Amino acid sequence: MRRRSARGPDAAGRERVLILSAGVGAGHNSAAAALQQACAVRTDVDEVQVLDVLQVSSLLYRTLLGKGYFVLVEDLPWLVEWGYNINDRPFRHRGPVDPWTRVNALPVIDAIKRFRPTAIICTHFLPAQLLASLLLRGVIDARTAVVTTDYDFQGLWLTGAFHTLFLAREEGRVQLMALGLPPDRVAVTGIPIATPPNPAPARDANKPPMLLISAGATGGDYALSIVRQTLHMRSSFTATVLCGRNDALRQRIEQLVAPAGDRYRVLGFTAEMPQLLRRADLFVGKPGGLSASECMAAGLPMVLVNTIPGQEVRNGDYLMEQGAAVRCNIPATIGWKIDELLREPGRLQRMQEAAQRTGRPNAAADVLSRLLVGPSRPLVLTRDAQKTILAESEQRVVASDLTGPSSLVRVVDLAGSSTVALLRAEELGDLQKRYATPDGGLVLRRGDAHMSLRGGEPRLLRAILRGDDELPVRVEGPSPPPHIVPAGPAGHDP
Repeated sequence: MRRRSARGPDAAGRERVLILSAGVGAGHNSAAAALQQACAVRTDVDEVQVLDVLQVSSLLYRTLLGKGYFVLVEDLPWLVEWGYNINDRPFRHRGPVDPWTRVNALPVIDAIKRFRPTAIICTHFLPAQLLASLLLRGVIDARTAVVTTDYDFQGLWLTGAFHTLFLAREEGRVQLMALGLPPDRVAVTGIPIATPPNPAPARDANKPPMLLISAGATGGDYALSIVRQTLHMRSSFTATVLCGRNDALRQRIEQLVAPAGDRYRVLGFTAEMPQLLRRADLFVGKPGGLSASECMAAGLPMVLVNTIPGQEVRNGDYLMEQGAAVRCNIPATIGWKIDELLREPGRLQRMQEAAQRTGRPNAAADVLSRLLVGPSRPLVLTRDAQKTILAESEQRVVASDLTGPSSLVRVVDLAGSSTVALLRAEELGDLQKRYATPDGGLVLRRGDAHMSLRGGEPRLLRAILRGDDELPVRVEGPSPPPHIVPAGPAGHDP
């Protein structure tokens, strides 16, 4: 018996998509903009809105999270790496959203209620964690997606409730399968990037290679030393130098390269980036998730410099594994290393081919296609299941190695065949006592939600029942080893 229908698209099948980001660096907002662009070409999306959650937070909160991160990167990079590694264990911080974050989240919650979305996509872990809390409290009734923006998966992105988790590469999917996550809730699409409005002309193999030297959106001073190093190179080349919003840096580089004539082109912040990526032969800069993904989609290999410890180092490791990048750790040898790369016959072409293979230019469209036709009920991970996942990551075991009460079991919606809950085996007894049917099945019911599952049952049922009074389900045992769970086309699950 149903109390009401779960809300989704309207009668005409039109979606209202809300994209939540956080302006900690440019990458998260760039991914949000790419998803907004992908929504604009879909006939089933009636309205799309992007919200940077920091922009509606208090000035103190915004400053500490936004600017504070870059202060640490500049002055205490070892602390950034330590923090990244500590938070790499999923569910290390469990429990409700802390009071300070909750207060700053109130404008976001108000925006969600006003917009009334049918789908919500998060390109940062902060709004993803908030959405998990709202799903469990029954505040929102929309499909939710978590879209990671680096090549490695970090534990902070895994929340207690979501509909689909989108990853940049297959190894991240294997990692989550090993932790016990159900394969139907994890997809590999790549990192969403914008589609250039006008295709750039093809690279001209008869012209000298063009270097694209990037100082990032804020204009890092490290670009000055890179340009100075290229002045000593023996190879024939041209270079476009991007100084971002740092006008002082642009002026210093212009003075530096003035004697070189028209070999160098120096730009500030530019809207030409997509075209420049497709005209260049080699990118020199930092391996942020979005920058790297844009380069790969353009078939543009990278020379990695000034990498931030943590996610950028791991991004770089992946690109080097693919043969699409080299890393310069010593500033004094950057020019020599680029020169050696250009002078080795066929090497640049091989790296360009590797970049082309690695790129996923359709990631944004793939995220939307998967989310909007995906399960209407979220996946809920109980508190005890979260403890098991944390213990697995600390003890370096996989879910299929576990037996007994602490092993993980999956609750699957019989009608939709989607996993709706992940819980410990010891929690299963409570469900079976309360919801077992005479034929040995299970039917979850709203009216009985006042009992047990260690206090988590009301939240579990509220989230997965949505508008229904009951839901027939089946229970599946511990997850199989990740290597026997095949991926479908383009990294999608079967």
